[in-house]
Order: sequence, then structure tokens, then C-alpha cells
Amino acid sequence: MKTTGLIGAAGMAGFAGCLGGGSGGDGDESTDEPLEVMHGWTGGDGKKAVNNLTSTFKDSHSDMETNFRPIGGGGNENLDAVVAKRLRNDNPPSAFANWPGKNLIKYEGALGNIEKDVWEEADLKSSHVKEAVDKCKYNDKMSAVPIGSHRLNCLFYNVNVVEKAGVDPKSLDSPKALVDAMDKVKQKTDAAPMALGGKNTWPTLQLWAVNMLGQSGYSKYMDYVNGKGPKSAVKSSFETTKEMITGYTNEDASTIGFTEANQKIMSGDAAFIHQGNWVAGAYKSEDLKYNEDWGFVPYPGTKGMYTLHIDAFLYPSNNPSPKKSKEWMRFVGGKDAQVAYNKWKGSIPTRKDVSTDEFGPYLTETIEDFKNAKHRPPTIAHGLAVEPETLTSLKEVISSNFSGPYNVDAATNAMIDKVQG
Repeated sequence: MKTTGLIGAAGMAGFAGCLGGGSGGDGDESTDEPLEVMHGWTGGDGKKAVNNLTSTFKDSHSDMETNFRPIGGGGNENLDAVVAKRLRNDNPPSAFANWPGKNLIKYEGALGNIEKDVWEEADLKSSHVKEAVDKCKYNDKMSAVPIGSHRLNCLFYNVNVVEKAGVDPKSLDSPKALVDAMDKVKQKTDAAPMALGGKNTWPTLQLWAVNMLGQSGYSKYMDYVNGKGPKSAVKSSFETTKEMITGYTNEDASTIGFTEANQKIMSGDAAFIHQGNWVAGAYKSEDLKYNEDWGFVPYPGTKGMYTLHIDAFLYPSNNPSPKKSKEWMRFVGGKDAQVAYNKWKGSIPTRKDVSTDEFGPYLTETIEDFKNAKHRPPTIAHGLAVEPETLTSLKEVISSNFSGPYNVDAATNAMIDKVQG
């Protein structure tokens, strides 16, 4: 795979030049500015969660001047652009929300090291799950703190619609079985069998990836991530995804985002949706009842797996408010923050010592599934499994070859080429 920065190699060089060559300098603590935290949660599943998070922080830090800045846009795209501009101009925020893992590569030279002042001082390494600790480290520096874990191999459904169609989601054991179930929905109801928000490319990329995991299994999925093919698994996943999109999704799939697609589940205008468990945060915000209004099963064929995605906050070097920023990062990794955020976001804490009392039946099940998962494959569509340039290239494959017309052969060949570099 290839390595790149936010805008290619030149972007990385720009970060290193304006931020002290990637030294991870903290900034001048004697001139600590107000805490400025940027994030991308402006509606749907995220708004209530982040508001609860920030109000919890303010309650215990009432004497601290803060500026929590939401920047909307699907899949962090607008947030990424604003943060990149700020970093290039040597004007970093105090902290910003983003994904850890291989996504950190694009911020090379722009992140500080908070291992001693945050991770060690707050004893975070022993309290968080190993995957979260590992994903927050890059180039031997701890530059991020996890706030929660999302599961990607999820299938959500509207209970009334699937019952009307005579479908039992818990009986579905493969993507092919899901297609058969969607056909029943199409024949017996007026609802769209599957809700899809294809305005952005990542929901389609995400659907293709979970179909590969469900059809071909964990080992072949990881082989693909590691640049080893196999072509048959990639192609069969595209064939199944094409069948789903062209035969069973909502008519406006190409023009709406995932939030609007999820509204169709809530309103009864669609039966199924594949998304990360952030959509459950939207259901909770609308007071919809688990197993009464909506339901969940692991995506067919992926039982015993937990496709891992992590939300985190990143710490820029040359930090304008190092003392306040480190206090924020220690808070993010603590119990109060992990409860305040995740119980509304539809995600689960990455801490191992958080009580499930406030999380309700669905998230409690998710916590148990995480603990008992045989495999925890990293997400492709959200930056944990592949490097930033590779992820961009994969999205371009979807845009160019698999957004109508749906060219399975061209998409398969390009998808393999992009991970092999």
C-alpha cells in the first residue's frame, strides 16, 4: 500500500515544516489559550452524543474557557478539510475528532506525543482494550485517545416491515439469504427492501466490504486488506452488492446520504439497512424501542465477528493550549466521558471497566459481542484497515466503476490493484 499525507507528499512536507519537523512540540504552556475542540457530529446519531459529552466536561471544568466547534459533512470529509487547512497554516485547534489506526498516517508531522502526560498519568493503557491502545499509536507516539468503538458488521431492520413480509432476520445466515429475504419484502410490502444512502461513496464501499466478510470469511477479508487478493472473493462480493443495489434499494439511493436512508427505517419505508451501530444512536434519540420498533442482527455470514471502528480525539503538536488540551484528552479516556458519549452515539466504551447499567439492552448485547468475538477485523471504509491514500483510491473505484453502471469486472480489477499498490 502507498503512504501519503492529507494532500499527498507535499502536504506531509508542509506539516513537518510548519510544525517543527514533526517533533511533537506541545506549545508554550505559559500562554495557554482557550480550549478549541473540533468535531464532525452535527446531527442524526452524533449531535446529542457530543453535546452530552461536552456538557459533562463543562460541568467538571466550569472555570475553563472552551470552544467546541461542530463541522458537518458525511464521513468527516468537511472536518478533514478544515483541520488540514488549519494545520498547514500552523494554526492547529487544541484537539479534533477523527479516526485512529492507519488514518493517523495523513497527519504525520502534525501530532504531538501525549503518552506521558495523558496515557500514563490517567493510566489509560491498562483500562482500555488492546485494539484501541494499539490504534492510537503511530510512529512510536501516543497521539490520540479513543472515545468509543463502533461495530460495522450490522444489519438493522424495521420490525413491522419484516413481520409483514414474513421474514425472520435472525434466521439469515449469508448475504444470499439476505437477498432472498429482501425479495420477500419487495413482493409483499410497499417498503424498499434495503435502505441505502449512496450520495457519498463510503456506504457502498462499506456494503461491499461486509458482503466480502459475510461470503468469504475473515481470513480472505484480511488477505485482501493486506494486499494479497483473492480475486474471487472481491468479485463475488461485487456481484452480490450489485444485485442488492440494483434490485432492492430505495429509488432515491443515489441522491441521499446515510442519515436520510436511516430515516426510512424509522418511518417504515424500508426494511433493512447495513450501517455501523451509530444508527442505533438515532433510534434512541427518536425514542424508538429495541425489538419493538427496530431490531438488529450481525450481518448475515459474520456471526462471531465484530468489525472494528473507533472514534477518537487527536492531539496536534505546537498545541495552542497544551495544559487544557491534555486535561480534555484525559477526560475523553475516562469513565464519565465514555458513558456520556457512547450511550447516545450507539457505540460502546473502549474502556474495560465501564458498567453497562446506562447502556440499555442493545448496547449491552454489543458489549458482550465484543468481549466474545472470535475475530475483530478492522473497517476498510473508515480508515483503520487501509492507509489514507488507499482509502481515497478505493472510494474512487466505487465512484468510477460501481455507481451506475455497476461494472463488476472493472471494479474488481481496480479494487485489487489499489491495495497492492
